[in-house]
Amino acid sequence: MSKITAFFTELMRKYLPDPFVFAILLTLLTMVLAFAVEDRPAQLVVQDWGKGFWSLLAFTTQMAVILVMGYVLAAAPVVNRFLDKITSYVHTPYQAIIVATIVGCVGSYLNWGFGLVIGGIMARKLALKVKGVHYPLIIASAYTGFTMYSLGFSATIPVLISTKGHSFESPMGIIPLTETIFSAPILITSLVVLIALPLLNAAMHPKKGEKVVELDPATVAKENQGGAASELLGDEKTLAWRLNNSRALSLLIGLSGMGYVGLHFYQGGNLDLNMINFFILFLGVLLLKTPMQYVEKVNEGVKTIGGIILQFPFYAGIMAIMHGSGLVESIAHIFVNISNADTLPLWGLISSFVINFFAPSGGGHWVLQGPFMIDAATTLGASQAQTAMSVMLGNGWNDLVQPFWILPALALSKLKLKDIMGYTVVSMILVGVIYSATMLIWPHL
Repeated sequence: MSKITAFFTELMRKYLPDPFVFAILLTLLTMVLAFAVEDRPAQLVVQDWGKGFWSLLAFTTQMAVILVMGYVLAAAPVVNRFLDKITSYVHTPYQAIIVATIVGCVGSYLNWGFGLVIGGIMARKLALKVKGVHYPLIIASAYTGFTMYSLGFSATIPVLISTKGHSFESPMGIIPLTETIFSAPILITSLVVLIALPLLNAAMHPKKGEKVVELDPATVAKENQGGAASELLGDEKTLAWRLNNSRALSLLIGLSGMGYVGLHFYQGGNLDLNMINFFILFLGVLLLKTPMQYVEKVNEGVKTIGGIILQFPFYAGIMAIMHGSGLVESIAHIFVNISNADTLPLWGLISSFVINFFAPSGGGHWVLQGPFMIDAATTLGASQAQTAMSVMLGNGWNDLVQPFWILPALALSKLKLKDIMGYTVVSMILVGVIYSATMLIWPHL
């Protein structure tokens, strides 16, 4: 295991650029492929890119909000105390790696934005407490849990196709969650990943005598320096101070938000990304107790999403090129043409893995690949639920090596992409085996 890990770590160190540079190179590659493979005129390729660049601003904002709100929840005092309690029982590097991975897995299973952040927070806590923990590995381990989002409550595609009136309702119908994320094969897959992934990550920890990079407590203390809340708020005797620190205000507005959520679902409303953001926003208001405590945590959370705000328009442009040129159809058809009813889920998984490099968003990815997978499932007589989940799992599988979603982990840890990607590549291999086995076995059950 040490040799395998060392190989991929050194490979990433030498050849992997910064995530933003990766996005630029991917943009140029997509342009070349659209021109050379699909015979799309160069001027139209550039037009596709430019027109699509700002096409997903609303979705970019939704993603930014869910990540910041996820950070606020993960940093809330009650959650922080719970994480500290868990940390107190961890004493060895191997235990630390396992716990960080499990926290990342469970958090992402519950909500992808929450999971991206809470895993990194837990990893830093453990790296500070447990002597001898290899810091790049524990951050990478916490991030690998993100793949569990594709199996969990916030998995974009199964949640979307279970909603009345979704874009593809006419060709595929409404697919209940009991046939996707709550089906027996997917629940078993979730359990297998939850057990196998922490054990693999722990096995990658440097052995005695090998180089270990530890987190320096002095560096963390320096990062945390800043104006105290009391200094920022001013005189405690003023009305402004009392309003800024009013628990009553947070309680009133927080309960109002929870009341709206309850009414929304009572009246038959759907669970979409806006409702998820609304819920976790006002839950954070309640957990942080006062308006200014909430604002302070939001300001901290904003620091983790700068890369996503910068890069997602580039990926929107890439998706526009793929759609305008027909590249996504060509990639999907390569795999569909060699499929039958039993193998379509497997080839759907693999084609989704490839496409996710260009479209690292479950919703945007499904808009591109979904129509061809739905048609293939109809033609071949394959299960629409299994086909949709193959695209979802391919998305989650590829996210382990897609630099875009690692950005919050890098912002929290102050590490570089090349420091952790070698470890996520190894985890990606294991997850690929598990997901492939699921897609091969499921059609026969």
